[in-house]
This record gives sequence, C-alpha cells and structure tokens, in this order.
Amino acid sequence: MNAPVPRRPVPCRLVALLALAGALSAALPAGAAPAAPAALTGAVSTEAGQLAVRQEKFTLANGFEVILVEDHRLPLVAFNLWVHAGPRNEAKGQTGFAHLFEHLMFAGSRHVPRGEFDKFVDAAGGTDSNGSTNFDRTNYFFTLPSNQLALGLWLKADMLGWMIDEVDSVALANQQDVVRNERRQSFENRPYGVVEEALYQALYPEGHPYRAAVIGSHADIQSIQLKDVKDFARTYYRPNNATLVLAGDFDPRQARELVQKYFGTLKPGPKPPEVHVAMPEITKERRLVVTDRIELSRLNLAWHTPAMFAAGDAELDVAAHVLGGDKASRLYGLLVRDKQLAQSVQVSQDSQSLSSVFGIEIVARPGASLDEIERLADAEIARLATTPPSAAELAQARATIETQLLQRMEKVTTLADLVNHYNQMAGDPGFVGQDLARYRTMAPAAVSATVARWLQKDRRVAVQALPGEQVLPPEVPTPPMPTKAARNERESLNAAEPWRNKPPAAAKSKPLVLPAAQSFTLANGLTVIHSPKPGLPLVSASLVLRAGQGANPAERPGLAGFTAAMLPEGTATRSAQQIAESLAALGATLTAQAGSEEARVEFSGLKASASEGLALLADVVLNPAFAAPEIERQQAQRLAALAQAREQPALLANVVGNRAVYGVGHPLAANALGTEASIRAVDAAALRSFWQGHYRPERAALVVAGDLSETELRALVEPLFGAWKPSGEAAPATPLPAARPVAARTLVVDKPGAPQTALAVVAPGPFAAAPDWAAVEVMNAALGGLFTSRINSQLREVKGYTYGIFSGYAMGRERGQFGIRGSVRTDVTGAALADMWKEIAGMRAKPMGAAELTRVRNARLLSLPGSFDTNQAVVGAYAANWAVGRPLGAIAAEPGQLAAVTAAAALKAARDHLDPAQLIVVAVGDKAKIVPQLQAIGRKAELLNADGQAEGQAGGQPRP
Repeated sequence: MNAPVPRRPVPCRLVALLALAGALSAALPAGAAPAAPAALTGAVSTEAGQLAVRQEKFTLANGFEVILVEDHRLPLVAFNLWVHAGPRNEAKGQTGFAHLFEHLMFAGSRHVPRGEFDKFVDAAGGTDSNGSTNFDRTNYFFTLPSNQLALGLWLKADMLGWMIDEVDSVALANQQDVVRNERRQSFENRPYGVVEEALYQALYPEGHPYRAAVIGSHADIQSIQLKDVKDFARTYYRPNNATLVLAGDFDPRQARELVQKYFGTLKPGPKPPEVHVAMPEITKERRLVVTDRIELSRLNLAWHTPAMFAAGDAELDVAAHVLGGDKASRLYGLLVRDKQLAQSVQVSQDSQSLSSVFGIEIVARPGASLDEIERLADAEIARLATTPPSAAELAQARATIETQLLQRMEKVTTLADLVNHYNQMAGDPGFVGQDLARYRTMAPAAVSATVARWLQKDRRVAVQALPGEQVLPPEVPTPPMPTKAARNERESLNAAEPWRNKPPAAAKSKPLVLPAAQSFTLANGLTVIHSPKPGLPLVSASLVLRAGQGANPAERPGLAGFTAAMLPEGTATRSAQQIAESLAALGATLTAQAGSEEARVEFSGLKASASEGLALLADVVLNPAFAAPEIERQQAQRLAALAQAREQPALLANVVGNRAVYGVGHPLAANALGTEASIRAVDAAALRSFWQGHYRPERAALVVAGDLSETELRALVEPLFGAWKPSGEAAPATPLPAARPVAARTLVVDKPGAPQTALAVVAPGPFAAAPDWAAVEVMNAALGGLFTSRINSQLREVKGYTYGIFSGYAMGRERGQFGIRGSVRTDVTGAALADMWKEIAGMRAKPMGAAELTRVRNARLLSLPGSFDTNQAVVGAYAANWAVGRPLGAIAAEPGQLAAVTAAAALKAARDHLDPAQLIVVAVGDKAKIVPQLQAIGRKAELLNADGQAEGQAGGQPRP
C-alpha cells in the first residue's frame, strides 16, 4: 500500500542514509552483552560480540564481481548492482552525466523493449525498484520474490550488457527532460536547494568532481550528446567495473550457475582510468550569503575532512552525534531547547572516497540572529575541541550507530547495498567487523583532538541563507523532442544472443504468507497486537489512539497534533532533556504525532532496550507534564513550521486541496498544524483536556513486532500499561462530518517565478470499509499508483513533463480522498492536465486488457511479502489496520481479495470512485504563466494567496 518512490539521485551529502552511501558503521557499546544470535536462516550473526555478515565473493573470467549473501528469513531476493562510476568520473563540462546515464539504463535494452523493464518487475511482484547516483558510484536495485531469481539476473544482465544497443536520440532527449525536471523539483523549487549547491561550489574549486551537484547543471545536462553516452558506456559500463550482490532466499550453487549464464558472455572493457584528486585546502574562511524563496534563515558551516575510513573519519562521525545527532545533542539542547533560537539542527560527517565534508546546518527561528547562532555554535565546537566528550556521550553515539546499522541489515534490499558499499569503499564486503573496531577502540580524547585538527574556523565555508530573490543561471531552453531516431544511431558492445529474447520462466512459487499477529486485551480495555519476528535483536512498537486531527474541536484546529508533540517533552518524573538522553543511551527512537484520524506514539530499538523503551513510551503517554516552558517552546516551533509550509509548493497544494474537498469548518479542512491564532491560544488546560478525553486505554491499541515472544511481551506490557486508568471523562465518540459534495474547480496559488507547477488533483474517495477496496487499489495501480502507470508513463516517459506524478486513495475509517500529485514544468501545466484527463477518461471507458490487469494486480498482490520486511513495516500495517476499524484478520485476507479482482470490477471501481465532475485541481506556481494555459483548455482559475484565501478569478468556463 506504499506509494512508489520515483527514481532520483541520492547525493551522499544530502540524504546519505537513503542509499547507505555514507559510513554506515556501528559498534556494540562498551561492556554491553552481545546481541542474541540471528536465526540460522539469516545472514547476520554475532560471535563473541562481533557483528558479521556471512557472504561469498567470486569473480567471473570477464572481471564481473559477484557477492552472495544467503538469507532465508523471507522468500525474497535483493538484486543490487553497483557500477563503480559516478560524478568523480565525469569529464569537464559534463556535470550530471553519471546520473543521466542512470536514467538511461531503465529506458530499454536489446532484449527488453523500451518501457518494459519496470513492467517485468511489477508483474513479478517486485519492490524497492530504483537506482541512485552518488559522487563515487551508481547503483541499480530491486527485490523480487525468490522464485524469480532467473528473471532478476536476466534483467540486470541486459541492463549492463545491452542497454547501449537501444539508446538513441529520442531516449536521450526524453531523459534529459526528465532529469532537468528532477533538478527543478529537487533544487530550484525546493527550499534551500540552491543554497546547498552554492555551498559545494564554495568548498570545491573548478574542475574538482565533487564541486557540482550530482544532478548537474541544466546547461551540462542539455549538452550531452549520443556519442558521449556511448563513450561513457564503453569506458565504465563493463562487467569488469561492476559488482552484483544477491542477498536473500536462494540456493548458492544455482545462483552461481545462473550468474555465469547471464553475465559470463559480457565482454570486458579496458581498465577504467583511475581518479586521483587531492583534498582541497582552505586556509581562510570563505563566507557567502545566498538568497532564496524561503521563510526561515539558515546557517551552514562546512569543512573538508578525511576520506571514508581514513584516520579521523570515525572520530568526526562521533563528533557529529555529540554536537547534533539527536535531541540529546549539545547544539540541539542549546539552540532549540534552551535558547529557542533554532528550528532544527543537523550535523553530519558525510564520507566519500576522495574526501569528506563535515557539515552543520541550523535553521533559525523567525527573528533569530544567524550571527548569534554562529557564535554559540562556534563556542560548542571550541569546547569539544578542548574537552573530550563524556563517556555517556560516546556511549550514546555508539548505541545510535549500532541500532541504525542493525535496522539496515533487517531488510535484504539495504543489506545488499551495505555489502556493496563495503566492497567498493573498503575493498572488503565483510569489512563490518573492522568498521566496528574503529568505534569500539575509540577514546574520548581522540574525538577532541580530531575536532581540534579539522574543524578550525579558518578552514571552513560559512553560508547564510536569507529570504529573498532566488538567483538562477540563465534559462537553458528545452529543445523540441525528436519524434524518431536518425539512421545508424545504435551500436552494440556485446554480440546478440537470441536466446535472451525470451524472459526466463519463474520457478515454483512459495505460498504467499504474510506476518501473522495475535491480540489480547488488558483488563482496562487496551488492545495489544503482537507479531513475533525472531532473527535480528530488534523491536518496534506503536501505541495508536483515536486522537487524530478529526478529533479537534472546531475552534481549536491543530490541537491533536500539538498534544501528540508535547508527549516526549516531559512527564511527571522526567524532563524533556532526560527523556532525550535516555533514548540516546538506548540508541532508540521515540516519536509522537497525530494523523487525520489517529495519533501514534512509536518506539524502535534493540531487543535489549525494549523494556526501558516501552517504559518510556508508557510514561510519556500516561504521565505527560504539559509544562508551561515546553508549551511555549512548542508554540514557537509550530509557528515556525507553519511559516515553512508556505515555502513548500507540494505541501501547500495539499493544504489547499484538503480545504477545497472538506470545506471550511470540517476538522480535516484545516492545516494539521492549525492556524497562527489557534497555536498561540493553546495552554496546559486545553492540552490536558484533549489528552484526558482521547488518550484512553479502551480507545487504544499497542502494536509490537520483533524478536519478542508473547510471554516476553506480556511480562513487559502488564506492569507498564495494566494500571492505566482513564483520567476525566471520555470525549464523545462523534463521527466525522461527511465530506460535502464537491464540483470540479481549479485553484491557483501564485508562486512568481516558480520553475515548476505543483499539482494536487483531489476529490472525496471511499472509506476503508468499502467492499470494493481491492478493485479500487488495482484500478489505481494502473491509473497512477505504479511507476509504470498510465499517468506517469505518459507525462514522464513519453512527454518528459515531470520527474514523477502519481495517484492514490487514502481510505480511512471515516474519511476517504483521491489524489493525483506531482510537479510539472511550468510551461506544460495545461498540457499535462489535458493528458491527465485523457488517461482518466480512458480508465473509465473500457476494461483493462488481460496483460495490463495481470501486471498491475500482481504488482499489488505478489509484492505483499516485500511490504512486510521490517518490524516497522509490520507494526505500521497492523496499526493502520486497527485505526481504520478492520478486523485483525483483514491483512491475512488481502491476498485473496486482490487475486479476485477482475477487469470488470476494476472498471466499475473507476466509474464509481473516479468522477471527473468532482475533481478539484490545485496548482501552485507562477500564475502569469499558468492561467493562460488553463484558459486554453477551458478551465476557470480561482486565484488564491499563499494562505489559500481567494484573490479573484480569471479564465473561461470550466469543462471536465
């Protein structure tokens, strides 16, 4: 039920943890007992306190590296292909080439027709299908049911060996458009995007491969020629410059035979040229001011630091945790909690092969001085440089790193990427033990000495981001897309092998079994749902309550979210700082937030921390303090977040869309944060009243998954939650008002100069109890729910209008909404909507063909095991199931219901739940450019300001 994630680059300096591209390393806390051994079916083990991954590495005659990680926990196999080329290998004037090539790898190959690659993955029930590029490598990955081992290898081999056969001027032009849309979305239309680019341009000199953003510049992306693509393929996309990791449920002997069959005939290329670049040296502080379309100012400080796994890298990783790793860190405590000058603090050691960057990012509260923030941050850096971190701080950093690493080993997709990461960056796929040793042997004084050496004021770049005009390079025109390729554009690196034309058949599938759960009820009415998952020593839990946004009093929008946010900020016996320090010591996380219909308080950590972690969860829920200083701090935090929401076009489109669908006065129509007036009006009495009325055991469920037996869980839960007694009277269980009838309209929120239009096309939708929910899901998968859906294929793969656009149904207990969301290039806003309407009309006009129905139905059905592959995923599914009022067995029944969907049922679902006469279009972008396009397709535009209030009208008569 998760929305697909569009392909995007993963610049390590921005979101390193997403692709495990940074130094994902961990240590067992000093003196801690070793974790329980993993199940014999798993690949991860602990022996004598050492964490290890059992793996086998071999190399084919053509130089192709293969690493096998046998893991039978789930009937899944992760395919993770690393090509050892990234921006570090790009030629001058070709920034963004490696990432553009990543996109082209999915465009088709000699034996897999253009547009079919992702369809094969969908039809097989694949999950986590994507690619990413960082400075040092490009990876391509998906996870398939284990009976599709041969199919996965056939697809990966064709990508590597025969993709160049199908690349022509049409494919290149299309993906240039897609990547440029991605750049607009990720940098130019995202707050602080241009700031991050300016920071790296100040850090690195011209010619350094890390200077440009991974995605490159518009000019360079557009300048790439077909000859350049072929040259890059000849040099880098050869078997002797790539490594495949298979992780999961397979027979190693069979896997070796199939790898030889599919990859053995690929021709090796010449040894790629080595890259030797010295670390740049800054001897005088570089300062710059960058203006952007932002609401809150931001300070960035950045230093060049040692390369990944070099001396000092691990110490700076720990220093990042001490300074700004979590709510217990020094800068968070000083700037966010105590002085309330900052909205957020992030500190990281982003490790790369040529050199690393230590970065501090602090978003200021409205009115706060960046100069004062910088002075205080400098004082903390100086203190750490002269005074070693405490033993407790060092232990907290170790515990956090360990837990994060184990959680990434829980999922075969990320386990495979971790092994590939160690193989390239350390030269050893089994490097985890040596990596751990860096932390286990680290002395506090070493952290201090490393900070003193590397984080000197005259060796850094300081960037102040201020609200103002966004300055972009001159516009690079988008040429018309060619309609067909010229003659003789294609060539081959490998000989044709006709036997590859036919995809391999699947082996016998294993029974589709989803994680089971049992429930029991405490005497006070609390429902406990338990799904045991032995193996890695990890536990996740979620206390879910009927206390979401829908429960807000009419005069107090945002109160549900405010109440949830206050829970970790102090109890009768613990301060907010003590709660943060306790969690850091456990290496655990505890979060609290309110959604539309429910609130959730969630814990994740090691099995060894489950007792203390659940005790903390119980304490924050049962004994909240609602202390006045914390209320004031949370008010400032939420007011700043309200301002930030105005700078995010996609979020603003959703807020305006909710108001249009539900109508002013409906609890779900308001921003979940509330309004400025409602936030300022919150006091302890209002919070306590909401908590007393809604945080009650008979209206709650505790969902737990992980390495706990029912006996162990009962022994933990009974003492902690058994004595939970409601305080005060229960709030009336008032049903949500029905969404009012809506008619088609078009709302435009002006963002002058925006390079893209953020779209939200919304309407009321069915509830979770709808008997045809499965038909709705399958129909939507075809329309816009999958990467291969009709809408995304047309607008992205055919027209190049967008980086990605998707549809979905949010089906709740008492609310339902349909939405199509994504961003398109400003100058094609009208054309994109016209194409979208054609696809909607086609979905309602006739039944799907057999091939499409089978593919999209299997994409939902066969991918179910891959959607339950972590404790957090299992907990999230069962918590959502309870929240929407479904019985416990509804999850186990999903496969049968999805398998039964017919083309006729999907067509009926489209006609019943996809009415163009109800679709409300919200467009956030440059009205001067958008409105004429809307007029041209006959849509009347209602103009709104950034707060969603009417400004006037422009345009002609609306039409469906």
